[in-house]
Amino acid sequence: MNSESRLLSPTDPALTILRLAALSAGSRGQLDAETLTLMSDQVRSGVLGSVAADRAWVELSAGLMAQTPSNMFRALHDCGALKVVLPEAAALFGVHQIANDPSQVDIGGHLLRVLDETAQSNAPMPVRFAALVMNVGKSDSPPEHLPVHYRHIERGRIRIDEMCERFGVSEDCRDMAILALAECERVHRVSEVRAGPVAAMLERLGAFENTKRFEQLLLLCACDYRAYPGFTGRDYPKAALLKIALMACENIEASDVASESLEEARAEAIAAVFHSERWSGGQL
Repeated sequence: MNSESRLLSPTDPALTILRLAALSAGSRGQLDAETLTLMSDQVRSGVLGSVAADRAWVELSAGLMAQTPSNMFRALHDCGALKVVLPEAAALFGVHQIANDPSQVDIGGHLLRVLDETAQSNAPMPVRFAALVMNVGKSDSPPEHLPVHYRHIERGRIRIDEMCERFGVSEDCRDMAILALAECERVHRVSEVRAGPVAAMLERLGAFENTKRFEQLLLLCACDYRAYPGFTGRDYPKAALLKIALMACENIEASDVASESLEEARAEAIAAVFHSERWSGGQL
């Protein structure tokens, strides 16, 4: 019996299952079949039913911050534990969404790739947590709309709030998750043709007051972009576009412009640097 298998005789078998999965996200690498089988047996026996959510989060967050988070979530999924401790994430496997080539991707598989991208980018916890939860509203989208996920933001907001309450997640993680839920797909659609909506987006993202949060959101969007097939290792063009737009507005002082004219002034500055129309209507 290997060392991992011997660890499955603990005082608290529930936490040991989670800890083994978390360790697999680090230097130990993926768990072997024997260990996963033993973990599955433990899960079927119901040991995870008694684990406190805050204790579970200690192990989950450790794996989330490790070098290959996908190993932990894959192990938890394969042994059945993910359905118990993170049913919102487990429900994403087997659900598809629109992509480029191929035309659809499994959201669960995509989630694993995004998490590994955040690790490769040395992203902080708020970015990794947001990557984990920002698609949880897509698990039960109306089938007649698939692979489009109609009203997933409303469903996702409720679930993210519930997860944060359950695990005692920090406020900065919750804030980034809610921001990513609302804005990540919009960032992917940014166009230099539409200067006005870009100015409005920068305001919504808090880019003028909270540069750190803005940079973290762009990092998350870049990881999401690179997780799609064919985009691994590429630069994320939308981040560059938004940073150019932000720089174009840096000399516009809010104190020098009437509040009702501030967005117009920013739109004009962005239009000049984009060589586009000042305002083309609509919202990103």
